[in-house]
Amino acid sequence: MTVADARDVPPGQIREVRVGEEEIAIYNVGGQFYATTNICTHDEAYLSDGELFGHVVECPLHGARFDVRTGKVLSLPAVYPLKTFEVRVEDGKVQVRV
Repeated sequence: MTVADARDVPPGQIREVRVGEEEIAIYNVGGQFYATTNICTHDEAYLSDGELFGHVVECPLHGARFDVRTGKVLSLPAVYPLKTFEVRVEDGKVQVRV
């Protein structure tokens, strides 16, 4: 499903999108796009309000860090990984498989 124009998510940025009931964060890491659930698994903060450092997103609430490529937890206080989604860009449109 198309969720955004690629130009609306510049490199190093995060954008929140909704697909049905699913809240998703789209990340642009040097022109490569990734998608995870937008809610931190530790305390339900929006990751789209956090910071992106390369492939790492930091939760704005308590500083938990996750690898946006895999959803893997990189630092406490989170202990559960993020759900990830398959992403592709076609004709300048970011598409996510939910």
